[in-house]
Amino acid sequence: MFRNYFRIAFRSLVRNRFSAAINIGGLAIGMSVAILIGLWIHDELSFDKVHDNYDRIASVMQNQVISGHVQTWRSEAMQLAPVLRKDFGADFKCVVTGTGAWEHLLTVGDKKLKYTGSYMEAPVIDMLSLKMLLGNHTALQDPSSIILSASAASGLFGDGDAIGKLVRLDNTHPLTVTGIYADLPANSSFADLHFIAPFPNLVHSEGYDTTLGWGNSWFQTYVQLNAQVDMAKTSASIRNIKADNSPGDRRFKPALFLHPMSRWRLYSDFEEGVSAGGRIRYVRLFAIIGAFVLLLACINFMNLSTARSEKRAKEVGIRKAIGSLRGQLIRQFFSESLVIATLAFALSIGLVQLLLPFFNEVADKKMGIPWGQSLFWLTGLCFTVVTGLLAGSYPALYLSSFRPEKVLKGTFRVGRLAALPRKILVVVQFTVSVILIIGTIAVFHQIQYARDRPAGYSRDGLITVALQSFKVNPHLEALRRDLLQSGFVEGIAGSESSPANTWITNSGFDWPGKDPSLQEEFTSNGITPEFGKVTGWQIAEGRDFSRDYSTDSTSFLINETAAKYMGLRHPIGQQVKWGNNGRFTIIGVVKDMVAQTPYDPVTPMIFYMSSSLSFSHLGVIDIRLRPGAGTARALAAIGAIFKKYDPEDPFEYRFADEEYAKKFGEEERIGRLAGFFTLLAIIISCLGLLGLSSFVAEQRTREIGVRKILGASVFHLWQLLSREFVGLVGLSLLIGGPIAWWIMKGWLAGYRYHAGLSWWVFALATLGAIGLTLFTVSFQAIRAALANPVKSLRSE
Repeated sequence: MFRNYFRIAFRSLVRNRFSAAINIGGLAIGMSVAILIGLWIHDELSFDKVHDNYDRIASVMQNQVISGHVQTWRSEAMQLAPVLRKDFGADFKCVVTGTGAWEHLLTVGDKKLKYTGSYMEAPVIDMLSLKMLLGNHTALQDPSSIILSASAASGLFGDGDAIGKLVRLDNTHPLTVTGIYADLPANSSFADLHFIAPFPNLVHSEGYDTTLGWGNSWFQTYVQLNAQVDMAKTSASIRNIKADNSPGDRRFKPALFLHPMSRWRLYSDFEEGVSAGGRIRYVRLFAIIGAFVLLLACINFMNLSTARSEKRAKEVGIRKAIGSLRGQLIRQFFSESLVIATLAFALSIGLVQLLLPFFNEVADKKMGIPWGQSLFWLTGLCFTVVTGLLAGSYPALYLSSFRPEKVLKGTFRVGRLAALPRKILVVVQFTVSVILIIGTIAVFHQIQYARDRPAGYSRDGLITVALQSFKVNPHLEALRRDLLQSGFVEGIAGSESSPANTWITNSGFDWPGKDPSLQEEFTSNGITPEFGKVTGWQIAEGRDFSRDYSTDSTSFLINETAAKYMGLRHPIGQQVKWGNNGRFTIIGVVKDMVAQTPYDPVTPMIFYMSSSLSFSHLGVIDIRLRPGAGTARALAAIGAIFKKYDPEDPFEYRFADEEYAKKFGEEERIGRLAGFFTLLAIIISCLGLLGLSSFVAEQRTREIGVRKILGASVFHLWQLLSREFVGLVGLSLLIGGPIAWWIMKGWLAGYRYHAGLSWWVFALATLGAIGLTLFTVSFQAIRAALANPVKSLRSE
C-alpha cells in the first residue's frame, strides 16, 4: 500500500516538473535557513557547556550607585578573593582571582609572538576543567611557572618539547612552562585563553600587594560553588562584603552578587542593576525568523498544490468511485508531501554545506554539520516529517474532500472562493517578507546613524600605538623629535587611553556648589599637551593645555557633559579638589567626544596632564600622519623609530577610524545575518509567485487568446495578469508596515542614541516589494501575452 503511495507520488512529481522544482527548491531553501539558524542557536545555547562545572561556576560582579543610576561592573578588588575563602569557605569549592584576557608578548629566544592570556590563580585549571595534555592540575603552583595552550606551544616551540623551557612574558618575566592544555572550543568564554600565568607573579612584580586598596576594581573574580549550595542564597549573603570592608566606598552603595556562567553569554546586559537580557534577544529573533521562513516555503507548497486542484480532481473522483476512502486519499497526498520534504531536506543539507563557510564568516562562528551525531539525524528526520505534514496538511484535506459525482459528471468547479485561501496565504507570505525587509533596512540605518554621529575629534590619518611596556616613556621627547623630523608625522601626543576607547574612571572630586549627595564618577584620561592638536578636538570655552604654562600640571580640561553634570555655568577658573591629589583649576571646556560606545550618551570626562600624578603612565602614543604622506612608507619609518627606543617589543599600530568602526561589529554582524535570511525569504516568496503566476497564465490561456484576437495589446494583457498579484502585495504592505514599525520601534528603544523610523524606510520597502513582484510575475505574464492565440485556442 505505502509503496504504491510513493510510486504515485514520484509519477506526479515527474509529470509536473516545473511546480515540483519550485516546491522542492522553495522547501529546500526554507529548510536550509531553519538548519543554519538551528546550528547557530545550538551554538549559542551550548556556550560554555564544555566546562564540567558549568552549572556551578559564577563571576562576582557589583552594582554601584553613581549619579543616581545603578552601574554594573564585572571587575572587583584583589582583596575580595581571600575574604570569600575565609568567610564563605563552606559555600565555595574554589575562588580564583585573575586579570582580563589581553594580548601579551611571549618570547622564546629570537621568536616573539602575541597571544591572548591572563594572570590567574592556580585553582583555575580544575575550575575550568582544562584538559592537560602535559603537566597536571598543580602546574600553576609555582609563581614562576606558565601553562600554554596546545596552539601557543606549537607556535612558540614547534614540534619540540615545551615542558621546562623558559618563556619571557612581555619581555620582563622569565617563566617556566609547566603544562600544556588543549585549546578550548570557540563556544567558550575562554576560547582565546592561550596562556595562563600565576596571579601572584603579577601582584608581587607590580607591587599591587602594597599599593592597591578595595577601591581599585581592576580584576576578575570567579567562584565555583560546592554541590547542593544554592547560588541565589550565596549571592545574597556576599552582598555587603565591599561596603563592610571599604568605608570610603559606602557612598556608592556597592552590592556584590554572583552572575552564573550559564548566563554569561545570553544575559550579559544590565540596566539599573537588573539583568536586561543580552544576546538572548538575537536567539529569539532568529528562531522566529527561521520559523517564518520555513512557513513561507510551506505556504508555497500549499498554494501550488491547491492551485492545481482541478487537474487532480478527476483522479480523486475515479479513486473515490472505485472504493478509495477519504482517509486513504489523505495518506496518499501526505505521502507526496513527505516525498517532496525528504528530497528538499537532502537538497538543503547540500545547500547548508555550501553556505556554511560564508555563514560562519558573517556570524563569526566555527560551526559545522555534525555528521556523526545521531541526535542531528534524528532531529532532521523529525524536522522533515513535521515539515512534510505541515506543508501537505491543507492540500491533503482539501483535495480529498472533492465529491466524485460532480467531478465525473464534469460539473465540478472550484469557484471563485476556492482561490481565497491562496490569496490569504500569499498575503501572509509577503507580509512576513515586508517585515523582514523593513527590519533589515532599519538595522543598517541605525548603524549608519550611529556611525555618522559627530565623534568630537578627527579620525582621518590618526593612528594609535599601544605601548607594550613603559620603556618608551623616558624617551618621549626624543621619540617626538625623531618622528617630527621624519617628514611623515604632523603631530605626536601621548595618553593613558586611546581617544576611541577611554574606559578609565575616577571619583573623589569636589567642587564649589557640588550636591553633597552626588556620587560622582568621571571618565578620565591623562594626556600630554599636544593631545588636543593631534586628535583635532574642539575647544568650546577657555584654552587647551600648553607647554608654555607650568601651572597646567595642576589643571583640568573637561567636556561639555561634565560642565553640565557639575552644574558649572562658568567653569573656567573653578577649583576642583581631587582626593589626596590636590586642587586643580579648570582651564578649558572641550566639545563632547565619543570615547565609549556610540549608542550611549557621552559620559562626563576630565583630562589632565599625564605628569600630574605619580601613578599616571602613558599607555598610548597618538600620531597624526602628514597629509599626502604615503601610508606604507610612513608606517615603515615610524616603526623603525619606535624600534630605536624599544627594540624588544614589536611595533603595532591601529588606525583610529578602524578602531572606531569595531564598535559597530556586533550590530553589523546581526544586520548582515538578518539581511541574509531576508534575501532567502524573498527568494522563497518570489518562487511562490512564479509558480502561481505560471498556473494563472495557464488557466487563462483561452481568455488571453480571445482578448488578443479582439485586439488587446501585450501591455494590456501584462497589466491584466499582474494586477491581482500587485494588489495582494499592496495589502501585505498595509498589514506588514505597521507591524514592522511596532517591532522596530521597540528594538530601537534599546539604544539611548538611535535613529527614528523615517518614511523613506517604508517607501524603499514598498518599492522593493512591488518591484520584485512585477519582475517575478512579468516573466510568465509577458510569455503568455506573446503566445500565438491560434495555437492556444486550437488546443483549448
